[in-house]
Amino acid sequence: MSDPTWVSTLPPVIAIVLAIWTRQVYLSLAAGVWMGWMIVEGWNPLSGLAVAIEQSVAVLASAGNANVILFTLVIGALIATIETSGGVRGFVHFLETREWVNTPRRAQLLAWVTGVVIFIESNITVLVAGSVSRPLFDRYRISREKLAYIIDTTSAAVCILIPLNAWGAYNLGILDSLGVEDPLGVFVGSIPLNFYALAALFLALVVIIWNIDLGPMKRAEKRTQEGEVLWPDAQPMIDEAILSPEPDDRIPPRARNMIIPIVVMVLMMPVGLWITGDGDLRAGSGATSVLWAVMAALASSWILMLSQRASTIDELTRVGLKGAGGLVPLALILLLALALGDVAGALGTGAYVAQVTEGLLPPVVFLPLIFLVSAGIAFSTGTSWGTFAIMLPIAVPAAMTMGWPLSPFVAAVLSGGIFGDHSSPISDTTIISSMASATDHIDHVRTQLPYASIAALIAVLGFALVGLGVG
Repeated sequence: MSDPTWVSTLPPVIAIVLAIWTRQVYLSLAAGVWMGWMIVEGWNPLSGLAVAIEQSVAVLASAGNANVILFTLVIGALIATIETSGGVRGFVHFLETREWVNTPRRAQLLAWVTGVVIFIESNITVLVAGSVSRPLFDRYRISREKLAYIIDTTSAAVCILIPLNAWGAYNLGILDSLGVEDPLGVFVGSIPLNFYALAALFLALVVIIWNIDLGPMKRAEKRTQEGEVLWPDAQPMIDEAILSPEPDDRIPPRARNMIIPIVVMVLMMPVGLWITGDGDLRAGSGATSVLWAVMAALASSWILMLSQRASTIDELTRVGLKGAGGLVPLALILLLALALGDVAGALGTGAYVAQVTEGLLPPVVFLPLIFLVSAGIAFSTGTSWGTFAIMLPIAVPAAMTMGWPLSPFVAAVLSGGIFGDHSSPISDTTIISSMASATDHIDHVRTQLPYASIAALIAVLGFALVGLGVG
């Protein structure tokens, strides 16, 4: 839409309200997509439905989107293979025999450290950290909501601080297209100013060390300590048996069966960026590189299993297909989330939110305004990447025009996008964190929100102080 109005906010708002009210994420996202295309089609429900179906299928026409969906299935195969190989059991045994993880606090620290170390892509981070930590959280009676909070916080918040991963490649590409002379230098300069990401990571660590449980999280922890893993009316996002299949008793648990594939995956990411960028890491394709990294990890896991004579190719194929099949619901959610993002773009939802908030506050709080607007867009659209694409072209040229340093403005956009992403019930990262923790999605959103809000308040204050200095 060339001149978006408040109507453009209806699809994401309906998706968010329905997700909270009905707890049916699939139907809520689908309803948002349908509403969006119905508006485009002049409020014709049948025509809107037909176009919604057509445009949802068209999401896969984008190579980047197709890579993301395929990556989801491959990561399911990888996790199932590592679980069956005894890699997770071996890694947990390795930690416990050395008394590295023998308390509830250390189990939570393991989840936090795993999220920080695996920084190449947010979905990989939450799925791997969830698979490794969930059995320990259940053993030590720590709520799955706490696990979802920790792995959600250490996914996007870590990924956005790394220049040479899928997130960095994406944002460097946007900065380059805006005519920024030194995109990498500007991005690196934004890292220490990315107040929300840094505050969220530090707050999660403080919560773990001092066992700080707020509001809904406190009730969830009390319930778990009394022996109830989930609330009676909870609807876990996925059957935990899918991501944690029964291990093969013929295979001794070996930590290297998990560690080696993960290391291969982490190392393959910059290699993929270098290859797809023709020798320039900053120009590489993040979506393609992530897919290559996961496939390389799966191949290394297969090689380990075959070299140990632990499985046949036929057995590995069955395990991989079962794991991939288990994440089909996740692939469907990603498809619907991408489709909702597309219709929000067609309606101009992000541009409308930016327009109505622009100029409402004096210049002295321009940076906090950028943070809050970015957060609002990410919350209403469920995508931080889409927010970056909308807000960086607004914030960066504005800073250029006024002769201000670019890094604080880039940091404000990135911080706001991550906060909105953390808070939105229709965010793919938030949904996947619920899945990886095998917990109820809305319970995860409710228990995480107080912590995200505290980090956001710190970010607002931080950007206000920086704004005074910049002005």
